[in-house]
Amino acid sequence: MKLVVFSDSHRSLRGMRDAVELEQPDYVLHLGDLEEDARLLAQEYPRLAVASVPGNCDFNFTAPLLKKLTYDGVTLLLSHGHIWQVKSGYGTAIQAARTHGAHILLFGHTHTPVCQQLEDGLWVVNPGSIRDHGDYAVILLKNGSIDIQLKRI
Repeated sequence: MKLVVFSDSHRSLRGMRDAVELEQPDYVLHLGDLEEDARLLAQEYPRLAVASVPGNCDFNFTAPLLKKLTYDGVTLLLSHGHIWQVKSGYGTAIQAARTHGAHILLFGHTHTPVCQQLEDGLWVVNPGSIRDHGDYAVILLKNGSIDIQLKRI
C-alpha cells in the first residue's frame, strides 16, 4: 500500500497533482494549510482516497484537528502540528503519538521536512511544504513493514 503525504500546499495544487501522477498512490494524506486543497484534489481524482486535517490557516472547518488512521495494521496520527507547537520542538507531538499508540506521527506547519525513527520505533514525519519546495513524503506499508521516503517533485 502506498500513501502520499502533503502539507502546507497553501492553494498550490500543481505539485500535488504532479506527485499523484508520478507516485500513483492508494491514499493521499493532507496535513493542512489549506484543507480546501485536499478537497479540490479529491474532486480531480475521484477514485483516490484522500484524508485531511485542517491547519492553522484553515477557517470555518468542521473536521477534527487530530486524526488517528490505521492502514494495513499500522496506526498513523495526523495533525497539522500547530496544536502541538511543533515550531518549538516535537516533544508534545511525540507524546501524543505514544498516547494514541501510533506507529507513525505525521505533521506539517514548519515547512521543513523531517523523517526519523525514534529508538522505540515511532516514526516522526513532516513532509515539508509541497508549495515552497515541492516536498512530500511517501509511505509504503506491506505486511506490517514501514518504509518512508521524503521526496521532492
